[in-house]
Order: sequence, then C-alpha cells, then structure tokens
Amino acid sequence: MKFYCHPTCTTCKKAQKWLEKQNIAYEFINLKETAPAKEELIKLMTHSNRPLKQFFNTSGQLYREYELKDKVSDMSIEAAAELLSENGMLIKRPLAIKQDKCTIGFKENEYEEVWISGEKENTK
Repeated sequence: MKFYCHPTCTTCKKAQKWLEKQNIAYEFINLKETAPAKEELIKLMTHSNRPLKQFFNTSGQLYREYELKDKVSDMSIEAAAELLSENGMLIKRPLAIKQDKCTIGFKENEYEEVWISGEKENTK
C-alpha cells in the first residue's frame, strides 16, 4: 500500500496508528516531497466514482490561494490530476492506495471496510 501523507498532520498520524495496529504494511510517502503521478491519479479518479473535490485538501492554504473553490467543479479529470500531481499539498490526506482501491482522509469505519473487509474478500 502506498500511504501519501504529511508527517505533521494529526489525521495522517491517526491513520498510521490504525494501520500499524491492524498490522497492515504500507510505504510512507511524504506528500510535500512526492505527489502521486498524474496517470495514477487519473486512474483513481476514473475508477473511484468520487467527486473530484474529494481528492482536494479543501481546507488547505494552497486551495484558497489557487481559488479552487469555484474551479474544481468545472475541471476535467486530466486537469485535476495534473494540478494535484504538481503539488501534493493540494491533495486531501492521507491518501492510501493499493491496486485499484483507495481511501481519502481517515475515517476508521472506511478503513475497516476497505483495508480489512476488502482484503479478506480478495483472499477468498
């Protein structure tokens, strides 16, 4: 699992603790230094059936600076992926990716469903 986060983010730290408690292996990737590739983001956005806005850190300073509030809803997947791949701090964190599955942000019940229940189904 690729685990994109910011080292000082409290939400990311909670997600990390949860993953470690569940013994789920992950590769820690600092979003400030390395954003997901545009192609990977396009794939996630296309297959996740989530609104593009969910991929953005809407409470972040850069989101406000770039005045994205009114722009994201009109963006194409390609344009959004390009922007997010150029600056990882625009991405809602943590972003956990494994094959064709992902979670955005940290909600314990979603992690449970995707990373535990979903994995059990894959091993059947």
